[in-house]
Amino acid sequence: MKYLILIGTVLIFLNACQTNLSDNKETNTSPKKKTRKIIENSIPEPSDEVKLMGKQVFETTCVVCHGNKNIPTAPAVSVLALMTPRSILSALEKGKMQEQAKALTAEQRKAVAQYVTDKVLQDNSIQQDLYTTFSIKDNYLENFDHSGWGGNAEGTGFRTAAQAGINLANVASLKLKWSFAFPDATQVRSKPALVENWLIVGSQFGDVYAIHTQTGKPAWHFTADAGIRGAIAISKKLKKITAYFADFNTNVYAIDVLTGKLIWKLRAGYHQQSAVTGSVALNNDMVYVPITSAEVTSAKTDSYECCTSSGGLVAIDALSGKVAWQYKVIPEEAKSQGKKKSGKPFYGPSGAPVWCSPTIDAKRGVVYIGTGENYTAPATTTSDAIQAINMKTGKLVWSYQATKSDTWNLACPGDPNCPDKVGPDLDFGMAPILVHKADGKDLLVAGEKSGEVYALSTDGKLIWKKRIGKGGALGGIHWGMATDDKNVYAANSDNIYAIDKRDASIQPSPGLYALDLNTGNIQWAAHSPACDPNVKGCLSANSAAPTALPGIVFAGGLDGHIRAYATSNGKILWDYNTIRPYETVNKINGKGGALDGAAPVVANGMLFVNSGYGMFGELPGNMLLAFEIDKK
Repeated sequence: MKYLILIGTVLIFLNACQTNLSDNKETNTSPKKKTRKIIENSIPEPSDEVKLMGKQVFETTCVVCHGNKNIPTAPAVSVLALMTPRSILSALEKGKMQEQAKALTAEQRKAVAQYVTDKVLQDNSIQQDLYTTFSIKDNYLENFDHSGWGGNAEGTGFRTAAQAGINLANVASLKLKWSFAFPDATQVRSKPALVENWLIVGSQFGDVYAIHTQTGKPAWHFTADAGIRGAIAISKKLKKITAYFADFNTNVYAIDVLTGKLIWKLRAGYHQQSAVTGSVALNNDMVYVPITSAEVTSAKTDSYECCTSSGGLVAIDALSGKVAWQYKVIPEEAKSQGKKKSGKPFYGPSGAPVWCSPTIDAKRGVVYIGTGENYTAPATTTSDAIQAINMKTGKLVWSYQATKSDTWNLACPGDPNCPDKVGPDLDFGMAPILVHKADGKDLLVAGEKSGEVYALSTDGKLIWKKRIGKGGALGGIHWGMATDDKNVYAANSDNIYAIDKRDASIQPSPGLYALDLNTGNIQWAAHSPACDPNVKGCLSANSAAPTALPGIVFAGGLDGHIRAYATSNGKILWDYNTIRPYETVNKINGKGGALDGAAPVVANGMLFVNSGYGMFGELPGNMLLAFEIDKK
């Protein structure tokens, strides 16, 4: 999946299961975010007076811990910068920082919250009279629910005909039913979970809502400490329904779906710059949390001591909220690897982040992950790899590396923290999909940013691989794929802003592809339609993960269109342009934008689509859209 690269001198991109990390250009303890302002330029900034007060208080009270890399339990400034002002304020007033902040005035606490996040503290909450009452049947059919990144433990992105309620005969009748706008958002990437008639969905600034599928009205609202990038996962035990998710700051939450109340919360990160950009996965009362790192961005700052973090996976007991084990992709601690041009030391090995959702293989007792590039040398054999981890012990079972010697961070090219040998910035931003084939054999399929799709045996041996795109930092397969019992459907981005230029013989080829599961042969290719020339900033590419159901694949485009394709030949069966203003059920100003990130959710004759992705030059938006088939 995509992640940060440079456009020109300072435009940032990141891996598809990650986020808009701050670019601290002054020092590592300064939370000014020039990069984030490029991406989120519609968000108001605090006044100079508030910033000055917040800066003074932060530097005298907070930086001693949050600016010290030797205190891993204190999130780094670059991580704090992506939290919401109200979540920072809550921590200072009544959370874990209240002891440290007890000598501060109310105005000083508010100033710190706004200075750290560079966002105005404001109330954009939904009016109380627009809320509805949450209710659910005790005996509802939970097999129609949707949970997690791929909708099931295997991560297939597939919905049965019964679950979907949408088919070849009625797909063309889909019409917009309601629209919901997330306050202040410029990107919408959290994938909703479905519990009976309720969507549970997160947002860019940490808001989590229960939204009724028929009306679009919220029933409750929960506030996390930081943005929620991934999907919501659901567990039902003894008539208790629990939602699990992680925020960017690696806080993992368990909340009661019936009430929206917190059950437990735990920070899973083991490094000061640990982060979560993906989705948690559930199995047998265990929550598996993918860990990435903000160091890929912090490396841009010349004074930053780069780099010491490792990607990983953390297993947490779903009932108690206690850590069962931690797995680090790079097990050895980083150490000095020589000196940079500035005379300061380089540290390594580092990186190999885990950007997206783990995949569960209950039969074999393993969980599969995909890893990203090394941030610094020496390169490891665990970067750009598919790995199998023992679910009980957290030990590595096997690892398959697709791209070797890929060392890269945001300092590349040319800045002091860039490795001597600059890698192509390729990785597995998606975990493999576990496929139960009709012949009884299981298969793992995964797409890489190189533009290649891999099929592996469940013991890590290559069966086939197929190139469908040119690849690059924004090329190839970012967010994932979907599969039925015949094909795997892969969205290839090949975004013009970040193409791998090493091989001029390979041409960019954005679009949706169907590959035979047994051979990898391309069955058809539906190239991304050309953009409307009247839409400024439109990009013609398919980056978001697709959703498959019998006869149909739904896939969103960076041009803002959600389309239904025939699985038989790739023909477009239905097309809706989401880029426009909306009159929303929650009375918040709304507009659509690029479709990127999570796949749409299909259930009971309805289609739920995120619209808006204000990053990498893509069109911003803040919409959750609900479509319904014509039932006449």
